[in-house]
Amino acid sequence: MCKREVMVKNIEKRYDHPLAEIVQIASQYKSEVLLEYDKYKINAKSIMGIIAFNPSEGMNVTISANGNDEGEAVAALEKFLVCQ
Repeated sequence: MCKREVMVKNIEKRYDHPLAEIVQIASQYKSEVLLEYDKYKINAKSIMGIIAFNPSEGMNVTISANGNDEGEAVAALEKFLVCQ
């Protein structure tokens, strides 16, 4: 399992459809990919989960993945959420 905590930057201003893009990025990987904030833990491949979760600027989110490509999945979502 690979885990990394990141602070979300202003993804709403940088990307046209940030919530859909999170799902697209997570869906590229075979690993199970989760986003955690407070007591909430959601599947990053679920558009309904991402909409309910609504990661926004200033949130400290933990990205975790479990599977063969877990490192790549976490790195890709980290890059997206911190606007690199």
